[in-house]
Amino acid sequence: MAQPLAQPLPFRLRPHPQRLQALSERRHHTLAGLVRRLADLGRMLFLRPGSSPSSSPRPPGAHGSRRLVAVRLDEWGVPYEAEAHETVVLVAAELAANAVRHGHVPGRDFHLSLRITAELARIEVSDTRAECVPPRPGRLPEGCRGLLLVEALAERWGWCPRLGAPGKTVWAECAHT
Repeated sequence: MAQPLAQPLPFRLRPHPQRLQALSERRHHTLAGLVRRLADLGRMLFLRPGSSPSSSPRPPGAHGSRRLVAVRLDEWGVPYEAEAHETVVLVAAELAANAVRHGHVPGRDFHLSLRITAELARIEVSDTRAECVPPRPGRLPEGCRGLLLVEALAERWGWCPRLGAPGKTVWAECAHT
């Protein structure tokens, strides 16, 4: 039988109560600083249908995504009555609807990401269907009504292969100031 490399201590080490309080305060300040830095970098919402904040076990789909984006924008300082709010919500809804309609693979969900900086809101919708890609911006046929709306409302939009997973990510950037 092998001998342990170190013998257990016969007593338990306990930090001094003042040291515990100092560590707790430092941890709180570090966390608060990290939160401030993240707020400075931009706010983010990541939504995977099925992991929605609601208690419903049903994935929110395009409609639920639209509602969550609308609420989050208002919480982040882009009020419901602002034109920019309506634009970002409409673009997010169109991208989510396209993911549901054209990018659905049974047993797989789409992912929605919303990031806000001082000037722009960036919406990214990823799905797992790599073979069904949208046309490039500026080359949209008449049948792509949703993407025609996105092209008209967004500052820029496009798509790229999804990183680290099968599928694609369609993104759009909208001004919100």
